[in-house]
Amino acid sequence: MRRQLQPRRAPAFPYGYRYRLDDQGEENQSYLADEEEAGEEEAPVMVVPDLEEEKEKKEEEEKSQEQPIGNAWWQKLQIMIEYLWDPERRMSLAQTGQSWSLILFIYFFFYASLAAVITLCMYMLFLTISPYMPTFTERVKTPGVMIRPFAHSLNFNFNVSEPDTWQHYVISLNGFLQGYNDSLQEEMNVDCPPGQYFIQDGNEDEDKKACQFKRSFLKNCSGLEDPTFGYSTGQPCILLKMNRIAGFLPELGDPVKVSCKVQRGDENDIRSINYYPESASFDLRYYPYYGKLTHVNYTSPLVAMHFTDVVKNQAVPVQCQLKGKGIINDVINDRFVGRVIFTLNIET
Repeated sequence: MRRQLQPRRAPAFPYGYRYRLDDQGEENQSYLADEEEAGEEEAPVMVVPDLEEEKEKKEEEEKSQEQPIGNAWWQKLQIMIEYLWDPERRMSLAQTGQSWSLILFIYFFFYASLAAVITLCMYMLFLTISPYMPTFTERVKTPGVMIRPFAHSLNFNFNVSEPDTWQHYVISLNGFLQGYNDSLQEEMNVDCPPGQYFIQDGNEDEDKKACQFKRSFLKNCSGLEDPTFGYSTGQPCILLKMNRIAGFLPELGDPVKVSCKVQRGDENDIRSINYYPESASFDLRYYPYYGKLTHVNYTSPLVAMHFTDVVKNQAVPVQCQLKGKGIINDVINDRFVGRVIFTLNIET
């Protein structure tokens, strides 16, 4: 590399210096002459740039620019591979083995501590919760309602003279009532006195007994006397049940009843409905419910609605409501709380 030489200034002599020397001896005059010659020798030197070095640099730059694109990609790939694993320095991702060990240890300690804290919190929470009975039931005051057989969008559309249109309803009801067969109920459950709560004392983890609800209680809608549940004659049976709520007791000791009517339109579209059991209610002996862990054989009571006289060849909207003290059945945003709405369209 070329070094630019800085010009060195000749020493400056004060004004009148030369004249004062004239008064001195020859020795001083010779000294002044030597100083002037040294100043002339140290005059600025102009450096001529090395043209050959500049030419070589330009050639190297041109060669580097003329390299094929493939070589550039290969160089990038080599850089990436070396970044992933550098065998000379034994580094991976710019980290040595010791660095990776420290990083993994820190992350392991952090997540292990986090898991331990979460586990401890969950353990403390489960200590305050009973697995047998829910702790908070204030927001669940009224049971939900569901019907069987299953119908798409709760629309019962069938033609009496075409069994294929109603046979799936019969199959659905038969399958649902298998757990209510009289023989099975007599084997698994006990015969409880009606009209009173079946309260069972003891520890909450003890198994509880369940009262019998036989299929024969549904009479004409049991499928025992009429295997088609009335669908072959245009008098369909629909079963209604309340969802289970642990600890639920109907208020004032009055059983919850079921009442069905035309939701909107002419009330004479439904001229006759038979209920089974005849009281159209859920007897008190089936309450309270102690939960699925201890009340294993519990069978939900049912109320069957036998629509014996319904106008044909038109859609009839039906609303069945629960009636009882403290029962809410007019929630606009939920049509299954304390009530259920479905449509009957019986064609002949």
